[in-house]
Amino acid sequence: MSEPDDTIIGGSKTCGDWRTFRRNLFPGAKQAHWESAFDDYFQARLRLRYFEPINVLRKHDTSQGEGFSIVAIDCTLIEFLESMVQGITYRYVQRDADLGPHDYRKSGKVFESFLCTREPFKNVFDTVLAKDFYENIRCAVLHEARTKAGWRIWADGPKGIIVDTAQRKLYRNNFHDALLTFIKWYRGRVISDPLIQAAFLRKFDRLCV
Repeated sequence: MSEPDDTIIGGSKTCGDWRTFRRNLFPGAKQAHWESAFDDYFQARLRLRYFEPINVLRKHDTSQGEGFSIVAIDCTLIEFLESMVQGITYRYVQRDADLGPHDYRKSGKVFESFLCTREPFKNVFDTVLAKDFYENIRCAVLHEARTKAGWRIWADGPKGIIVDTAQRKLYRNNFHDALLTFIKWYRGRVISDPLIQAAFLRKFDRLCV
């Protein structure tokens, strides 16, 4: 069953808006159309559901646990960003055989793919560190409101440093800034790369299914 036309998917945009807008949006469509898709749907979705809540937490930061909330939000964002790039959608099923060609059921692999292959994270993470991060920061924070295996969350660190692997510190403000750097890269690709555009369409079409 499809989502109702009044289901909001980005900013004030609804599934009904998307279905109308989608008629003129396809891989290779005019750049202006893709700029609108990015700004009005994707960026608006991120701004209201992720960035503005994080900005509120940072503005009123008392160093009494806000960092866990910020990291939790950013970690859920990572999975959404990688699924946008690949054009895939999470499905809760018991077997891989039950998945469609653009479905996934294991978040860990999607999360690790983002850290190991996307700018600027790929300059920091290898598969071992990405798995460590997923298990002991992402999963630990989301499921237990804690970090594990000696990892700690610090607000600020040296400029541009996301993690200190020797001291097992995550600098959550730098980590968030790195996500913003990736999103700038993604905007450039989504307005010009037909493969990224096709993945974008698959993902947003599924949001309204």
